[in-house]
Amino acid sequence: MTTVLPNIIFALLFFSLVGLFVRNIRRIIRNIKLGKPVNRSDQAKRRWLHMARIALGQSKMVRKPISGLLHVVVYVGFIIINIELLEIVVDGFLGTHRVFAPLMGPAYNALIFSFEVFAVLVIIVVLFFWMRRNIVRIKRFLSPEMNGWPKIDADIILYVELVLMGLFLTMNATDYWLQTVPSDAIYTRAGSFPVSQYLLPLFDGMEASKVMLIERTAWWLHIVGILLFLNYLYYSKHLHILLAFPNTYFAKLTPQGKLPNMPAVTEEVKLMLDPNGDPYAAPATETVPSTFGAADVTDLNWVQLMNAYSCTECGRCTAVCPANLTGKKLSPRKIMMDTRDRLVEVGNALNRGEEPNQHILLDNYISKEELWACTTCNACVEACPIAIDPLSIIMDMRRYLVMEQSAAPTELNNMMTNVENNGAPWPFNQQDRIAWRDEI
Repeated sequence: MTTVLPNIIFALLFFSLVGLFVRNIRRIIRNIKLGKPVNRSDQAKRRWLHMARIALGQSKMVRKPISGLLHVVVYVGFIIINIELLEIVVDGFLGTHRVFAPLMGPAYNALIFSFEVFAVLVIIVVLFFWMRRNIVRIKRFLSPEMNGWPKIDADIILYVELVLMGLFLTMNATDYWLQTVPSDAIYTRAGSFPVSQYLLPLFDGMEASKVMLIERTAWWLHIVGILLFLNYLYYSKHLHILLAFPNTYFAKLTPQGKLPNMPAVTEEVKLMLDPNGDPYAAPATETVPSTFGAADVTDLNWVQLMNAYSCTECGRCTAVCPANLTGKKLSPRKIMMDTRDRLVEVGNALNRGEEPNQHILLDNYISKEELWACTTCNACVEACPIAIDPLSIIMDMRRYLVMEQSAAPTELNNMMTNVENNGAPWPFNQQDRIAWRDEI
């Protein structure tokens, strides 16, 4: 019984934490589906290429060469090192040790070699990222929206990555030590350890039983740490590790400067401009929507809500925003963070079986001042490394202010009134303009 007890404990722990992860992912999907429907199933080939280039190929990340390339190192290291996770899971269920070594032969040594090299590279890069945030204090990490939990979350992730890589190298070092000395436990002679071999002097003079205890402790902490990290993603900005792929697949493929029109409004305008049409006829193609624009997260579409969950909080959007650079209140990163916070608030109420509180996205999270500061230049959209579109949320909320509340700035209201009455943005009717032309 004692020989299978660790396997039973492992199985219970694995299925419990994976089950919790699945529950959390289902909640995220439910929250995203609170958004309005939008069709993003067209141009499948182009979408796959877009995802491969941006999410998998990290093409927009490397536009900032230093931080971009270092992020690629962490990204590739994260993927490669976690290939070993498959072997750890199999060993955990079967009670084996390095179960893939006999099956892979020399290729196994090459894999372990690459795992260790990337583990060291990840440690170096993580330390560099920590210094950028906490010692160098780069400006885009110091915005007001980054105070409190966002900063703590970013640091927690760096600490977790350091601990996981340290446990990985400790596990390998003790494993290698136990492979070379006689002991009651059988440790398969396998693997190439270019880094952890230099940790062997730490165990000089120890009994094999103590080294084995360290190895087992590091093994358990490593796998449990990964499973806990998987569940931590639900509460963290690092959810983009998973969502970057669907987010880039379902991204807008039309030209950035093309803003979408509401079909019902477009149809009405066409009827008004048609000299042969009935100006009092109702639009034939679509019923009038319940809300023009967006005041809360349920007024946004599901892609916009997925954008909010996918935000990496890197601040590249805010760093290039001309409104923010000139001292205005707008921060595209804050727009995405506020949208996500409100969506989480609504989702938590659903989890409790309650109605969401009376707070809404407009005014309670995002102010009118922020919305009207936007120049609609698309710099934020172009800068985002995973194709998030803050501008679409800003424009939908502006549309609500104009069409539902008539709450546009005075200058804009005057311009729209002039367009309606005079056919031009200036306060001169057509006859005045003709007279002015004739005078010229």
